[in-house]
Amino acid sequence: MAELVGPFPPGVDPDAYDRQRRRAFWRMPSGIYLLGSAFGGRRNLMTHTWAMQVATRPKLVAVSVRKDALTHELVAGGRAFSLCFVRREDRALVRVFTKPAAEGEGGSLSGVPVRTGSTGVPVLVQAAAWLECEVRGDVDAGDHTLFVGEVVDCSVPDESAPVLRVEDTRLNYGG
Repeated sequence: MAELVGPFPPGVDPDAYDRQRRRAFWRMPSGIYLLGSAFGGRRNLMTHTWAMQVATRPKLVAVSVRKDALTHELVAGGRAFSLCFVRREDRALVRVFTKPAAEGEGGSLSGVPVRTGSTGVPVLVQAAAWLECEVRGDVDAGDHTLFVGEVVDCSVPDESAPVLRVEDTRLNYGG
């Protein structure tokens, strides 16, 4: 079991409090995306939940990536990422990308069609919407890094498609 991280209120059982804290975090509404990255001839798509818009001028998006993940290495090196919004009907895709992606025929990743975006990162061909961002800053966030990217390209190929949210899956991350 992972080491518990405090602080803990006085007089509480740390194990019980940690379980309660995780349950509270898991109730936070979250999208579930595919985060694209590339660097040094390697590419990846990763199932991702911790993303949000953080500014309007310029349009900035932040993604929090675990430091020991392949995606962290690729975003840190390539200084760009894509955030692909998955259609609810395509929920099976998020399971495909819980592990590093395998290069496939015709430029696919793990058998899923992708294209190379303007920043060089992979973009899911069947995305309901996508953003491409160039990293403008990064912040140490414990076992993660918060990458702040400026939107430099985007599209919404299917505005009517409901997008996938963590609540639509049996996945949970964090807490």
